[in-house]
Amino acid sequence: MSEPNLQKALTQSDLIHPRSVLLAAIERVAQEIDAFYADAEQPPVFLTVLNGGVMFSGLLSLSLQTRCVFDSIHATRYRSGTSGHEVTWGKWAKLDLKGRDVLIVDDILDEGRTLSAIVQRCQEAGARRVNIAALCAKRHGRCVPGLHVDFVGVEVPDRYVYGFGMDYYELGRNLPAIYALKDGV
Repeated sequence: MSEPNLQKALTQSDLIHPRSVLLAAIERVAQEIDAFYADAEQPPVFLTVLNGGVMFSGLLSLSLQTRCVFDSIHATRYRSGTSGHEVTWGKWAKLDLKGRDVLIVDDILDEGRTLSAIVQRCQEAGARRVNIAALCAKRHGRCVPGLHVDFVGVEVPDRYVYGFGMDYYELGRNLPAIYALKDGV
């Protein structure tokens, strides 16, 4: 494969959600999370999934009224590519999750294999309740059975998407919008 070229990819992509739409969606998700945790006895663990979830996580955390404690994990299936493999763990949470509410914050729900593995690991660590917030979700019927994302910002087409935290061969995470490669690219 030749060296990935973000500028070329952008010419072969469609703009799916501009920054303004994403920021409005993040505000809405923050309000939904605030309502959900309004009566929580203790602050939930706000668990960011690195690297893709960083942009969404940072903006979401600034929009929340809910008191949270923050931690992060690194789990991936893509490893600099555009197709998934087995889940690889780079880092696990430092906080003790036993008896805690955990809010997993990630960039995308695609098929849900990574998120499912994270939920399972949180449950094995003794989390009381595990919820998921994802900036975007693909609706295609290939999701892991039983996986439920509680808070979704936007939907995206069943194509390779990047920008706003999601990468194109590790490039473009800092694009201020979400793009999708055109079919056949």
